[in-house]
Amino acid sequence: MHPDRPADDAHPADLPLVLVVDDEVRSQDAMRRTLDEDFRVLSAGSADEARALMEREEVAVILCDQRMPGLSGVAFLREVRERWPEAVRIIISGYTDSEDIIAGVNEAGIYQYILKPWVPDHLLQTVRNAVEARALQQGLSRLELDLRAGTSVLRHRRADRLAQARAAFDFDRIERASGSPLDAVCEMAARVARYDLSVLILGESGTGKELLARAIHYASPRSGGPFVLENCAAIPDTLLESELFGHKRGAFTGAYEDHIGLFQRAHGGTVFLDEIGETSPAFQVKLLRVLQEGELRPVGSTRSLPVDVRVVAATHRRLAEDVAAGRFREDLYYRLAGVTLQMPPLRERAGDVAPIARRLLDEVGRELGRPGMRWADGALAALMGYPWPGNIRELRNEIARAVALSDGETIHAAAFSTAVLQGQTGRHHAAEAGNAALPQTGTLQERLDAIEAMVLRETMLRLRWNKTHAAKELGLSRVGLRAKLQRFGLDK
Repeated sequence: MHPDRPADDAHPADLPLVLVVDDEVRSQDAMRRTLDEDFRVLSAGSADEARALMEREEVAVILCDQRMPGLSGVAFLREVRERWPEAVRIIISGYTDSEDIIAGVNEAGIYQYILKPWVPDHLLQTVRNAVEARALQQGLSRLELDLRAGTSVLRHRRADRLAQARAAFDFDRIERASGSPLDAVCEMAARVARYDLSVLILGESGTGKELLARAIHYASPRSGGPFVLENCAAIPDTLLESELFGHKRGAFTGAYEDHIGLFQRAHGGTVFLDEIGETSPAFQVKLLRVLQEGELRPVGSTRSLPVDVRVVAATHRRLAEDVAAGRFREDLYYRLAGVTLQMPPLRERAGDVAPIARRLLDEVGRELGRPGMRWADGALAALMGYPWPGNIRELRNEIARAVALSDGETIHAAAFSTAVLQGQTGRHHAAEAGNAALPQTGTLQERLDAIEAMVLRETMLRLRWNKTHAAKELGLSRVGLRAKLQRFGLDK
């Protein structure tokens, strides 16, 4: 082993194991340096050493030199094929003897024949391909065993997984309080889900438009088909057509092979196009043609392909205004807006903050390795009084921050950011905080706490945190005011 290279046991145990069989130590070291960042590498100087290692270890790929003292590479790999058939076998040789090559392919089942002097990048890619081929073969073997179980078993498994998906993305799993403004949205979505109509979901970023789209899919007759999504604002418009409709090899620079687009992958299911309002007029024309004709033409292809999908689109923009201003095609708008649903922002449903925060605390706590976290008195009230311009995404980030900054299992309001505690953001100042919707749900004490926190915050902001003036206006002593500020985490 080379003195500067790490030992075999320094590699993670879950990496595929490659066995290098070569009687030259320098060749062993060279191959190890090429491979050991991606794989665990063991070395053997002869067939006997290699055989002993394979009896102890599960080897994924064998790189074997052809010319070695004693048993030749092909002869040894013929034995490997019989005893360890799942190991992928590769021969390395400095000779181009056709008889060796034929024997290697026919008798030892050689995956690939590499000639010396080998190129490091080529060797590394060959081993990567060999590992992938082995994984695919193992997957096919498992699939064959599943198929032997019979179609009835497979049908039951598929039905069970579909039932799990439907339960996970049911409308009731969209977190909200009883009497929430979301109830009417979800009820309408559930009604239209069973009809094959296009749906346009409007709402600010972070309000849960994707969750609603998934719920529509799994409540529809297409629930057994795929649900695929694309954020139209995340990739350049020039690539969006290829991503959605596919392309043929050679259609443009870098198109080295055929690519199946998302519409074809979603055949029989649902395509969710998020931020559809960010697309260009040129792309809108192509999308409209696909929706109208029910067929698409991959980039670089001369043949159209039929496609059967339901389209659910979403945007944070006021799309009707964009249509009036000429920024969005009117005909595409009406094609997408078979039914339009409006997701209300979090500031318009303050009563939903508490149940959402409880669920997010469970999720974030598990993700950060701190399960069992709980809210202190007054903490939820502080969250309920903030306008949340970033909606649920901002609320999740705030909770993650609070979990990280809390020492014990209880999260106090003091762990929240200054923006939340002061009830203002760059767009929502004191007036916005003062006019935030009152909570419509929760226990009487929770609602009273939220209102009290809102009044305290609005007063302190308006009086620029002058405690003397605030105490006088609210009819409190300075000590009483300080105690209330501390309770709701506003003293920071």
